[in-house]
Amino acid sequence: MKRTAKDILKEKGGHMVTITADASVYQALTIMTQNKVGSIVIMHEEKIVGIWTERDLMFRALEEGFDPKTARLGDNMSSHLITANASDPAYKLYDKFLGRRIRHLLIEEDGEYIGLLSVGDVMKANLQEMHEELAELNNMVSLEYYENWKEIQAQR
Repeated sequence: MKRTAKDILKEKGGHMVTITADASVYQALTIMTQNKVGSIVIMHEEKIVGIWTERDLMFRALEEGFDPKTARLGDNMSSHLITANASDPAYKLYDKFLGRRIRHLLIEEDGEYIGLLSVGDVMKANLQEMHEELAELNNMVSLEYYENWKEIQAQR
């Protein structure tokens, strides 16, 4: 079965971990750690305005004077949001992760964000698809399939 972004979100659950733009980086890291996620979606007045990831922390931590307890997310988040459509197939999502060199992707449907997928979520879906295709191919070339084929051909 070819999975779409929406299918993967259904399997995973569409819950996004969020925080406000005026929160500190430290608060975001605390919430991310509690939820065991690598990113957090930044909200301002009920609207998604950015994303903060573990990679953002890595780059910011090297800046002189950076203090996660006082640094505001709104000043440090990635505000250029990269999205994919809910109907995009898993292989296309994987291409977007690789091509853009990102690890998190907001999923959009009818102009609304419906969830967030990680590269791991999409990799898992792609591996499941490959496993299902391999099982189907193995079934097609099994001895039983061959024996049934011989009987069908003999009846013709």
